[in-house]
Amino acid sequence: MYDIIYLFKGMLVGLMVSVPLGPMGVLIIQKTLHKGALAGFIAGMGAASADFFYALVAAFGLGFVINTVQAHELLLQIIGGIFLIVIGLKIYFDNPIRQIRQRRSGRVSKKGLIGDYLSLFFLTVSNPITVVVFMAVFAGMSVFGDSSSLLGELLVVIGVLLGGAVWWYVLSTLVNIFRKKFRLRVLATINRVSGMIIAILGALVILAAFAPFKKFLV
Repeated sequence: MYDIIYLFKGMLVGLMVSVPLGPMGVLIIQKTLHKGALAGFIAGMGAASADFFYALVAAFGLGFVINTVQAHELLLQIIGGIFLIVIGLKIYFDNPIRQIRQRRSGRVSKKGLIGDYLSLFFLTVSNPITVVVFMAVFAGMSVFGDSSSLLGELLVVIGVLLGGAVWWYVLSTLVNIFRKKFRLRVLATINRVSGMIIAILGALVILAAFAPFKKFLV
């Protein structure tokens, strides 16, 4: 029974990592506004799944994965930045009328939802700093205590996934409720602003990968 506490600790960590609205949050809000709550939630689960993967690595100290991530940290960061720039530009130039018509006609396909999930998963997993964040949070909050068990560690990691899922469900549901109050012109403006923000954040991610800019951007 005591081990259940680890699940709630993991959920708290998952919420702490997910709540700050970085580029992933902006992307999920944009997807919810234009494709509905389900698309936003599925995209959020892509980000939560990537957090789950890195929490697993941090909890069990998977040396091979950590070494691989560290060895390719620069490359992963640059790829993630490029993805953000491409997605930002795509959102900027997307036609919100076409997206809304597809949603109203029920043409938001399973393939589209899978694409939303995978795009957020790979964007989140391409940030190798995440594993360091989880290591620091686990240590700083004494998540595992002095006598952690295998079951306890598993429950913490599962809790991270559940915490992220709860947050993305709440966010996508709230955004979807207020989406109905937006006119088409407002949605088009949101498209352009969010696209610019995501593209700029992508450029900053790439710049932050290089030593001369780290002190300004990290």
